[in-house]
Amino acid sequence: MKMLIKTKLVVVLILTMCLQLSAQQAGKTLRVLMIGNSFSQNASRYLPQMAEEVKVNLVLGRAEMGGCSLKRHWDSVLVNDIDTNRGKAYKGKSLRQLLSSQKWDIVTMQQYSLLSGDETTYQPYAKNIYDLVKSYQPDAQIFVHQTWAYRADAVNWGKIEGEKRAKNNQEMWEKSRAAYHHLAKSLGNLPIIPSGDAFYQVATDKKWGFKKDTAFDYVNAVYPALPSQENSINAGYSWGTDKKLKFDPNHANEAGCYLAGLVWYSHLFKGNPTQLKFKPESVSDEFAGFLKETALRN
Repeated sequence: MKMLIKTKLVVVLILTMCLQLSAQQAGKTLRVLMIGNSFSQNASRYLPQMAEEVKVNLVLGRAEMGGCSLKRHWDSVLVNDIDTNRGKAYKGKSLRQLLSSQKWDIVTMQQYSLLSGDETTYQPYAKNIYDLVKSYQPDAQIFVHQTWAYRADAVNWGKIEGEKRAKNNQEMWEKSRAAYHHLAKSLGNLPIIPSGDAFYQVATDKKWGFKKDTAFDYVNAVYPALPSQENSINAGYSWGTDKKLKFDPNHANEAGCYLAGLVWYSHLFKGNPTQLKFKPESVSDEFAGFLKETALRN
């Protein structure tokens, strides 16, 4: 009985602290510059709605290119340094321009998912980018965004050593996780946004984990039929405008964007994701509840 009372008191204390933090955030402005690619676009998709709910004025800056690696980000800096009319890769702006455009509270950086499991692809580019950020924004907190492994039914996985690829989503998650943590440690123990851990936990959960529809005829699929993709957090199968079956096991779907957003909210806003009311309409209440609990654990 004493243990039960003590546990309840601890829960009440934690909830009270979270409410106090939410109250402190109200009216606050948070400026976040993302040095990333489509995966940072996925992760930030629902951040504005979450920020609005807790009355935080969120300013998002985007140094993003689809499929962009750390090396490519740094190459754009070098090109721009040689010729200022070039290297403006981010909708006509260079990384230096974005960094100097205003004060940023937080800057995030990440590797291209295809290369995320190969530690040798991170440096010296990450360190160069880190030093550049600090030269313009010495007070900004830099976060490493740990991206996610592809869906369990993917055909090709991320590279882990040269052209060698991971054999499944577990190995891709393990290798990329190790590489991201090594990166964070090498740059002075930077904080990590563990989207990749949250994705893997959902993907491998006994109840909620995605399971491939083995009854569907993928070779002879007939429009508009699709396989069951219940609880998928990746885009998966869809029909194109040309009525050809497309497959994207890499990017996040609405549920995956929501999950990544919850993890970002937890780490950047220091808020409790389980207290958020917002969710995409396509995500069921029960699944949303599980995603919130997963984000809280990461």
